[in-house]
Amino acid sequence: MSEKKRLLLIDSNSIIHRAFHALPPLKKKDGEVVNAVYGFLLIFIKSVKDFRPDYIIAAFDVPSPTFRHKKFKGYKAKRMAAPDELYSQIPLVKEFLRLFRVLVLEKKGFEADDIIGTVSRDFPKMKPQAETIILSGDTDNLQLVDAKTKVSAIKTGVKEMILYDENMVRDRFGGLSPKQLIDYKGLRGDSSDNIPGVLGIGEKTATSLLLEFGSLENIYKNLKSKKIPERTRKLLTDHKDQAFLSRELGRIETRIPLKINIKDCLWGEYEKEELLKEIDNYQFSSLKGRIEGLMDNGEIGKNLKLW
Repeated sequence: MSEKKRLLLIDSNSIIHRAFHALPPLKKKDGEVVNAVYGFLLIFIKSVKDFRPDYIIAAFDVPSPTFRHKKFKGYKAKRMAAPDELYSQIPLVKEFLRLFRVLVLEKKGFEADDIIGTVSRDFPKMKPQAETIILSGDTDNLQLVDAKTKVSAIKTGVKEMILYDENMVRDRFGGLSPKQLIDYKGLRGDSSDNIPGVLGIGEKTATSLLLEFGSLENIYKNLKSKKIPERTRKLLTDHKDQAFLSRELGRIETRIPLKINIKDCLWGEYEKEELLKEIDNYQFSSLKGRIEGLMDNGEIGKNLKLW
């Protein structure tokens, strides 16, 4: 029996942001800050060696408003703009991905998460026996986890990763399934994206409501239930529109218009000599040996910790 095929699907912006804030401001000889590039490459190389993917796709955000901004003007309104030293490293990461021959995808009006959501749903149709590993700097993609999709998310700094399957998601969120995380966001909101949720409902209440009733719709169908305290009932009633809007904002789209040729995603060959020259140019000497041995076989997922 042939080994299961595997797609590594990279949430690039989240990893770049995480690396930038986790690592000291490493600089080239000319003074250019490249810490996010270094951190991204550390995670990329280690993940490739751990998971040995057959296909790789790197998804990026586009610096323009998305459909979520049109639905809610306050979406991400409170988020502070990242420093120029971070944004300037995004094209550098893309150039390294080009040398690795990794397909880069971005779509105006959508976020990288939406590209990831669509690809993770479409890929099994192209390769029915395949599985997808989403590589991310955060846990926003956990709602996409299913029997064929896992998320490898950064736990601390850029040194430790956690691989989430369906059971791991339930353990992390008090028994909630990955799909219920969408309804959970409708109730709790997301302060990092300025998604309001239902004001006054905390983590425990949101979890208990969903464990009891299953979904946001069923919670509102059962508002008169004795299992819902009077205070919670009033909060839900007063903020109903906000709850459903928040769920809509937090839901990752899985049906955006994308055209992907599976051959463009194949992993296996890359511009090795040019890569090593760039590594020297960036003074990333510790990465040379790892790139030279990148295609070495090893036990998949043997050690998910990034030293």
